[in-house]
Amino acid sequence: MRVSPVGFAFDTLDEVLDEAKRSAEVTHNYPESIKGAQAIASAIFLARNGKSKTEIREYVESQFRYNLHRTLDEIRPAYYYDETCHGSVPEAIIAFIESTDYESAVRNAVSLGGDADTLACMAGAIAEACYKHIPDFIARKVKALLDDRLMAIVEEFERRCGLLPDMAMLC
Repeated sequence: MRVSPVGFAFDTLDEVLDEAKRSAEVTHNYPESIKGAQAIASAIFLARNGKSKTEIREYVESQFRYNLHRTLDEIRPAYYYDETCHGSVPEAIIAFIESTDYESAVRNAVSLGGDADTLACMAGAIAEACYKHIPDFIARKVKALLDDRLMAIVEEFERRCGLLPDMAMLC
């Protein structure tokens, strides 16, 4: 879930994959964890560069061997708290794929239960990249929770990445 800024911050897919690996190695130096970080970061990169949900699904399935052809309705009945990447990354991406906007992506992820905050962060970051908008009421609420130092960091990240003012708020 902490890898999402990588998908926004770099200009090529190779850079995103390399930086996602580097970011995961610090706390999750395990092949499956690195794979999960790369899958999320690459989905964000592809979404922010205008790739369709179908193209994102095909890329992630071919590169990372995740099954993204299940539906949330199929997943939900048997889903449980699963902090592993192979038990959360595909589900978060599916929550995004079934979304119609930022808020529905987050709601889809939360509806699965389990490690809902992690799922929502991953799905929300991909949705943010795809839809290019976080609803104002959500962005205002989050910004109100930040102190001046953190707000300055968010604003600098937005400026450096060329993001709209409400993008990158929930990465």
